Amino acid sequence: MRISQLWTRMYDQFGESYAESLAQDYVIEGLGSRTVHQALADGTPPKEVWRAVCDTFDLPAAVR
Repeated sequence: MRISQLWTRMYDQFGESYAESLAQDYVIEGLGSRTVHQALADGTPPKEVWRAVCDTFDLPAAVR
């Protein structure tokens, strides 16, 4: 998965404004208690970030 695909999925699920806010402010335990932005900046693969977002927000299997 590319970073652009991650953002497309984030926007589709949460809306653009909320996705940006979530990525900047919400600390996700599955990402080592980091935000989406922090995890990506630290080199975490986008697919791993997306999986952590899906688990945290209990997103349906169809979007995972």
